[in-house]
Amino acid sequence: MSLPNKMESEVKIRIDKWLWMVRLCKTRTLATDACNAGKVKINAVNCKPSREIKKGEKIQIRIGMLLKTIEVAAFPKSRIGAKLVPDYYTDRTPEEEYERVKNISAANEWREYGVGRPTKRDRRQLEYVKDMLNYDEN
Repeated sequence: MSLPNKMESEVKIRIDKWLWMVRLCKTRTLATDACNAGKVKINAVNCKPSREIKKGEKIQIRIGMLLKTIEVAAFPKSRIGAKLVPDYYTDRTPEEEYERVKNISAANEWREYGVGRPTKRDRRQLEYVKDMLNYDEN
């Protein structure tokens, strides 16, 4: 006796697994950690890694300083190639968010012409500022 196939609208999958499958997180462990740290929200509510998502839900995920907003379009059977990613979610992140992150990054790493390479001390100070910005954004 065979079980009936689930219809496309009934398909659900864990959020941590989906984030890993569509390459928003490098590993499933990182996806789980992001959910536990409150960096992933579904419909503006923090979620646990075991939360099942449905087609059409809006997900916000903080990746570094970027707050990325996406809409679930489909569910892959396994981890997909980078070229296939646009088939599985729609990016709803406003352009202003990308510009904000670009401006913050550019402002922190700009150096006067002719100053030369940063010293070890300069590099540590730059890393400290970047870490503080990432911490403030979370």
